[in-house]
Amino acid sequence: MNLSDFDYPLPKELIAQRPLEKRDASRLLVCDRKRGTLGDKHFSDILDYLPAGDVLVLNNTKVFSARLLGKKKKTEGRVEILLLQPARDQVFPAPEGHDPRVWRCLLQPALKEAQEIIFQGEKIEAVFIRRDSDGIPLIEFKGSENVKGFVERVGTMPLPPYIKRDPDLSDETTYQTVYAEKEGAVAAPTAGFHFTKELLEAVKKKGLEVLFVTLHVGYGTFRPVEDLENHKMHSESFELEAPVAEKINRAKAEGRNVWAVGTTALRVLETCVQKRKLIPGKGETNLFIKPPFEFEIVDRLVTNFHLPKTTLLLLVSAFMGEEFRKKAYEHAIINKYRFYSYGDAMVIL
Repeated sequence: MNLSDFDYPLPKELIAQRPLEKRDASRLLVCDRKRGTLGDKHFSDILDYLPAGDVLVLNNTKVFSARLLGKKKKTEGRVEILLLQPARDQVFPAPEGHDPRVWRCLLQPALKEAQEIIFQGEKIEAVFIRRDSDGIPLIEFKGSENVKGFVERVGTMPLPPYIKRDPDLSDETTYQTVYAEKEGAVAAPTAGFHFTKELLEAVKKKGLEVLFVTLHVGYGTFRPVEDLENHKMHSESFELEAPVAEKINRAKAEGRNVWAVGTTALRVLETCVQKRKLIPGKGETNLFIKPPFEFEIVDRLVTNFHLPKTTLLLLVSAFMGEEFRKKAYEHAIINKYRFYSYGDAMVIL
């Protein structure tokens, strides 16, 4: 298995720059593993493939306004900051009752240690401290204890770099799922974009259980794979509540299918399994799923089309088989499906 096996050419015009006006009007490529067939549908048709009694598991994380624009204090050169998560080691503990002041982030361009960043019209400033043990830049906010309020006020939605435009007000809504609840992600669980509230109600009325887990999507989404054998996934926070684990365990025992909406929901479930049973809990996961992998919980997967040479594409290949995955992607490109975050979806049966 070589990294080049997970590369593919994609015409730039197939990279969706904006969402469709109606979420469930997106296209749906139906991939049947047993028959080896592909079918062209619309996402609203997914009801035809969801049997009563099955379990649909979604990730209810919510993206926060993690993109900040500032200037170098001395030269006024532009600095772009993508906040990832508060620094969690004991070197930088937040005072009790105060927001975390030290954050892991991505910086563009790279800065020198102790270089200061200012924000137009704001008293709060930031300083680049150093890189942590994973090589991730650390910045400290100074001038206010209300870091969260500052980020909410001046931050913007952190659209992925392949969307070649600045975020606008509409992205505040469209770059979230309709069921987003628990804030903490820097990228959205995009497979869930296609569900409307009405479609979810129709799923429930058909007799399926709709359940939620949480995984706050972090830097692992952005980091390219350069070495298949030694790639290290950065940890992301997750939570699987006891009632959810209990309902899924019951479904598995009764032979009902468990559907994961998105690779993030799948990773939570496959992280928390022990001897084919889910153990509830919360913590950090760095589970790297690549071929070959034995999936113990998830039977069916709803997902978008992913970038070449990424952990997401490797996961999908492990789930559906690499040859079938190649066949599906070639079909999607020939038939001009829309790719990536605001693009179309596939369901793997």
